[in-house]
This record gives sequence, structure tokens and C-alpha cells, in this order.
Amino acid sequence: MRNSYSAGGFGGPNIDGMWQAVEELRSRFEKRSGTRAGRGEVRSAVLALLAERPMHGYQIIREIEERSNGSWKPSAGSVYPTLQLLADEGLIRAEESNGRKIYSLTEAGREDVAHADASAPWESTGPASGTGFAALPKAGVELAQAASQVGRTGSPEQVQQAVAVLHEARRRLYSILAQD
Repeated sequence: MRNSYSAGGFGGPNIDGMWQAVEELRSRFEKRSGTRAGRGEVRSAVLALLAERPMHGYQIIREIEERSNGSWKPSAGSVYPTLQLLADEGLIRAEESNGRKIYSLTEAGREDVAHADASAPWESTGPASGTGFAALPKAGVELAQAASQVGRTGSPEQVQQAVAVLHEARRRLYSILAQD
């Protein structure tokens, strides 16, 4: 059924190329939306978490991912150097426990957190709040996946309906940019 659509829908000779492009777009958005943070966000996230309780590095990574509803999962390559930097600055200390380093705030770290005006990074970005740069690519990926599913399994009439919905969505997105 995949190649049976009319040239006005999702069918035609380049159908496989189109699906490949959708999958490439999806993977680019997933890489961008789930793993990157702005400068200083890892630092503020680590400090915010350690203000609650001592943790080891993997716990910090897991907590950030959970609190951002999966929209941000920092890599070990960003968290552990940040932990070392914070330790060098005297804001946190590491203690060995059961073969793991458990990090906690020092008195200077508690003062730093108390004087910080910013909220934790996961409170201001991601799909939980509906704001931030991570929410838009995630929504775009989900839309592309739904369109891909309709294109693969839908009837020609369903495909045409989906095309109309996507055209309307595109128009409405541009109208957002046109607002004052």
C-alpha cells in the first residue's frame, strides 16, 4: 500500500527518500532535544540537586532526566567534569562510600545556592512546563512520527486528510511568528 498513493499525496517514485528524510529529521531533533544544555545549566542543575541531598554522579544524571521528563539527559562527560570543577571551587566535596563517590554541598556551596536567583534548569525548560527550546523539537518529532505512520499505513483518503492537517499546522506556525 505504501507506493500506491497518488502523486498528490505521500506516494510517487521518491517515497523511500521521503521516509529516509523524515527519519533523519527525527534523529537530529532527538539528538538536539534530549541531550544538550546551555552553558552553566549542568552546573546549576548539579547544585540544585545536591542542595536537596548528597548523590553520586549517576544519580545526578538520572534525576535531571526524570525532572525534565526525558527532554534533557546530560552525559557523564558533562556531569563529572562539572563535579570536579565544583569540588575545585570548594562548593562540593566527595566522600567515598561503597566504592562510589558521593557528592554533597559544602557550607560555601549552600551559600552559593541560597544566593542564586535562578530556578533549576528543568523548571524553566522542557515539555513539563511547555516552554523552552527542548519542547518544540520534541513536539515536531512526535508530529513527524505520526505523519510517517499515516503515510505508511493509511488509505489514500487518510493520507490526503493528513496532508491537509500538516498544511494547516504549517500556516498556523507561521502566523505565530507574524504576531507582534
